[in-house]
Amino acid sequence: MQRISEEYEGLSKQLKVIAKYIEEHRNTLVLERITDIAQACEVQPSAIVRFAQRFGFSGFSDMQALFRDSFAPVQSNVNNYQKRIRTVIASQNTPLSNTELTQSFLSACQQGLEELSQSLDPAAIDAAVELLHKAENIYVVGVRRMFPIASYVCYALQHTQKRVHLISGLGGMYHDQVRSIRENDLMIAISFQPYGRETRYCARVAAQNKAKLLVISDSKMSPLARNASTVLTVKEGTAFAFRSMSSTISLCQALFIALSYRLELVIEETQDAGAYDD
Repeated sequence: MQRISEEYEGLSKQLKVIAKYIEEHRNTLVLERITDIAQACEVQPSAIVRFAQRFGFSGFSDMQALFRDSFAPVQSNVNNYQKRIRTVIASQNTPLSNTELTQSFLSACQQGLEELSQSLDPAAIDAAVELLHKAENIYVVGVRRMFPIASYVCYALQHTQKRVHLISGLGGMYHDQVRSIRENDLMIAISFQPYGRETRYCARVAAQNKAKLLVISDSKMSPLARNASTVLTVKEGTAFAFRSMSSTISLCQALFIALSYRLELVIEETQDAGAYDD
């Protein structure tokens, strides 16, 4: 998967589609036939074989065997549960009640959290905490749906007495807010498909200025991953075509707690300074 991520930009359009499919389904790839994958990717089976050979395997079966040890039956149950939810929704002849809608969405959130728990990469988590610990300044960027999560990350990290900067783009000043990032600094870029252009711009500036880049995204084939020091991937649950944010915010909170533990902090709420007009 590391090789696929590093060589992704040099792949043909067909092979990029296959790469993304394998990245998203690697936990259950051992169960799938080459014809099933080809149909899902809308390519010929021969393209799957070419993909395997591109990365040094004799063919699809040889590549598939590599994923046998990572096969997770529990993950398969999670996928089946998601399918059951969708089947129930599709079979409804009458409108769902507010409570039923709420329960369905909460079930999607639970599914996303379960998947995140099963897919955590210990090495990536350790690397992320190390980046946070060593950074002189931390810049955080996330636009549109990810903006509230970026705001929370800044709020939490300020309890560590780190110098933290939210790249809000207020007044269209993305360029001005990010231009001071330097070699010993860290940028946290949070973005999911279709990957906000403002976030991609800020990540490019960070790379050009030799700062470290911690990416939180939905795929290691994300365009943000190209220059990242560490990538943490999150697959959010989805209900009624709306993606949850519960897994992403939970991961960010966990990173903050891990950093706080590393720093041996005692986190206290700031003292009340009184009302604005005092």
